Amino acid sequence: MSNELIQAITFLKEKEWVDLTHTFGPQSPHFAAFDAAEFNTLFTHDDGFFAQSFKFVGQYGTHIDAPIHFVRNTRYLHQLGLKELVLPLIVIDKSQEAAENNDYTLTVDDILRFEDAHGKIPQGTFVALRTDWSKRWPDVEAFNNKDANGNNRVPGWSLESLKFLFEERKIKAIGHETFDTDSSRDFQKNGALVGEYYVLEQDTYQVELLTNLDQVPATGAVIYNIVPKPENASGFPVRAFAILP
Repeated sequence: MSNELIQAITFLKEKEWVDLTHTFGPQSPHFAAFDAAEFNTLFTHDDGFFAQSFKFVGQYGTHIDAPIHFVRNTRYLHQLGLKELVLPLIVIDKSQEAAENNDYTLTVDDILRFEDAHGKIPQGTFVALRTDWSKRWPDVEAFNNKDANGNNRVPGWSLESLKFLFEERKIKAIGHETFDTDSSRDFQKNGALVGEYYVLEQDTYQVELLTNLDQVPATGAVIYNIVPKPENASGFPVRAFAILP
């Protein structure tokens, strides 16, 4: 068995690996209700070693949301299984549409058109919505994209598209390049993040603020979501990456 594992990792390392994670810091874009991160140096090499302290909300930078983030009496981050964090990756590209309409909201028809081109989305997959919003990082103003009334204009998923993916296609998890699951248009219309609540209500996770999805094919890649294991956490910065076919 060990020989098989060694052969497998050797095979994987011959493939292209794509980092899907932003480097983040105190100046990075973040959800408006949260404080900016604080990085402090505790000891320098003049003291004999270099050590730092870090203060940030769990939902900071590229991060994973556990079900408990929105839904009572559900799983914390440390309760997610290891095999849940490694999944086949599907990337639905709506970058052109989002560039033309910053409020672009993914529809069921978008998914059906994607399947016409790439085949039916398999069950148990991680589906990522590519909007190229990550290219605005780390420009806070561009990332928030506020209109004259102070409202964000940001693309996202519709509730109907999420229900289709989870209920009809039986996918496992989702990810996107923005702060929230819902488009700003839908959030303002509904007065709540109904799409985000729905996803986490499925007893699964999502990854927010992904990047480099433009380097990943529509099908055939695998996503790895490597995350620390804090006790009873609702979410945490994640090191997400894809291995390409």
